[in-house]
Amino acid sequence: MLYCRGLARRYLMPSEPRILVIGAIGQIGTVLTSALRAHYGAQAVLATDIKKPAEHEYPFEMLDILNVQRVREIVEDYKINQIYHLAAILSASGEWNPMKTWNVNLNGLLTVLELAKEREIKVFFPSTIAVFGPTTPRAHTPQHTALLPETVYGISKVSGELWCNYYHKRYHVDVRSLRYPGIISYQSMPGGGTTDYAVEIFHEALKTGKYECFLRSDTKLPMLYIDDAIRATLELMEAPAQQIHIRSSYNLAGMSFTPAELSQEIKKHIPDFEISYKPDFRQEIADSWTESIEDNYARSDWGWKPAFDLEKMTFEMLTQLGKVYSNSPK
Repeated sequence: MLYCRGLARRYLMPSEPRILVIGAIGQIGTVLTSALRAHYGAQAVLATDIKKPAEHEYPFEMLDILNVQRVREIVEDYKINQIYHLAAILSASGEWNPMKTWNVNLNGLLTVLELAKEREIKVFFPSTIAVFGPTTPRAHTPQHTALLPETVYGISKVSGELWCNYYHKRYHVDVRSLRYPGIISYQSMPGGGTTDYAVEIFHEALKTGKYECFLRSDTKLPMLYIDDAIRATLELMEAPAQQIHIRSSYNLAGMSFTPAELSQEIKKHIPDFEISYKPDFRQEIADSWTESIEDNYARSDWGWKPAFDLEKMTFEMLTQLGKVYSNSPK
């Protein structure tokens, strides 16, 4: 059911916390919203997006992050004290309209940070491996390293990290962030990223038995299964403030693999699966990113540890999507 502004206080519970998810219909937002509702209670989490979900899914408000007045109204009406700010234009999509990507990705964040400063709101900001560039060590990229991205998406995220750190140091805003690798999930399709192949391939393997990949076979990139991504986000946000020593963004690692390696793992379950390769403009973006990253600060500061490797992730993806396509792995 959808709720209008005037009914806000009736439907959102007055108890702590009162959470706003901005960009709740995206690949991560869809799963994160459900996880937050399961953890804190359905009425404690308000989902917002520029797209409308099925009306019965959850309390929801339409919200364009560039409408500053509307963001402020929602925060005030619902007495929000936590914001998960997921609204963004991703790497591949962002190259088609750089100025719009900059506007949405950076100015949207600044609106959230300003409100957080005024109202003492805890903020989660998702960064990305797109902050890395050709001057970054490609293997075992450390937490503190050169950040010279070559996409407007990466540039906006580096700037966002710096603004998060600034608002914490200058105004004591409790802002926390993760550099997500490519996210692999079965709940929804990705939305214009360079690592999208790692989701698309499972759908096509089950539907058609073949897939044409837009990256080279040997393109190795860091990835993370959605269950690990959501758990990491919640663990970070629930950790005591004194344990959070990085206020720009934490490196977060799960697994690293190539399309060829993923294809071989899928073939263990679907022996006749075929993959072909037709690299497009996203290959150049992937080539500017790192192959693997070190996340020792996340492990030592708040106890992060991934649960899914390539084998376990592949089986889980085929099992879950097999329920949709009636073709579970053997």
